[in-house]
Amino acid sequence: MDTIRFQADRKLDVIAIGRIGIDLNPNEYNRPLEETLTFTKTVGGSPANIAVATSRYGIRTGFIGRIADDAFGRYILDYFKLKNIDTEGLVVDKEGHKTGLAFVEIKGPNDSDIIMYREGAVDLELTMDDVQEEYIKCAKALVVSGTALAKNPSREAVFYALKLAKKHNTVTFFDVDYRPYTWQSMKETSLYCSMAASLCDVIIGTREEFDVLEGVDLPDNQDDELTAEYWLSQSPQLVIVKRGREGSVAYLENGEKYVGEVFPVDALKTQGAGDSFAGGVISAMIKGRDVVEAMRYGAGAAAIVVQKNSCSEAMPTEEEIQQFIENYKKARRG
Repeated sequence: MDTIRFQADRKLDVIAIGRIGIDLNPNEYNRPLEETLTFTKTVGGSPANIAVATSRYGIRTGFIGRIADDAFGRYILDYFKLKNIDTEGLVVDKEGHKTGLAFVEIKGPNDSDIIMYREGAVDLELTMDDVQEEYIKCAKALVVSGTALAKNPSREAVFYALKLAKKHNTVTFFDVDYRPYTWQSMKETSLYCSMAASLCDVIIGTREEFDVLEGVDLPDNQDDELTAEYWLSQSPQLVIVKRGREGSVAYLENGEKYVGEVFPVDALKTQGAGDSFAGGVISAMIKGRDVVEAMRYGAGAAAIVVQKNSCSEAMPTEEEIQQFIENYKKARRG
């Protein structure tokens, strides 16, 4: 089985770039948002959640992003430090932009939603000047997500980071993270996300996200095999297609295909599943595990997170994932 090769002797294992926000998770759930009275604040945003996940896994993690010059910005900075995430790449915005907010609604295990406030969000103000070449150079891997591509100057900053990563042999992961409220049109989304995907070493997305990714090049495609063939003919070496309760499938550039395990649980909500899966996969691969084992850890992490009323705060440690999988299999054996 081919595996992704990471550069040795780098100060950081992984750096995430892009969206950092505030999640407001309901303290009263199984009810609509209009009936929810109180919330608990945590840090959110897909790349931020992935950064927390990898750090919890024992991976040396950094972040590139813009934070507001206010109480929320200070909270994010302190939160990252508490989670042992390197903050050298964080830039404090001095132009009055605000932190994006996400109010989470949990009406049931299969009925949860988010109301986002993203107008003038500070994370989309990340500039090329905010991305330092030496910081990219000191990491084994860079994680990019689709939301950072929705607007300039953030879009330019991400493509610049990808260019620097390629220059310094930093492995690049693209978590599609499609959020329709951030974009102007489906064509725009497909164009820029597909451009980013073509520059990365690993692509991770749901079937629906790959549909978005391929809107310009492979319209109406629903075939995972064709998806893998198309992307693996470019820069990516590994494509992982997620299908929820049906599990995930990994396609490698040597033609090998692997079906990932899935651990069905009684979920509280769906949010955080993708971020925890990506965090588990990336962390396991950096630690030298093969793709099958990496997907197993990702699936275990996702199963843990969907049972809890948070995303970043619910991210498990490697030991917790191992214990969950062991207990799950014992219970299944009876």
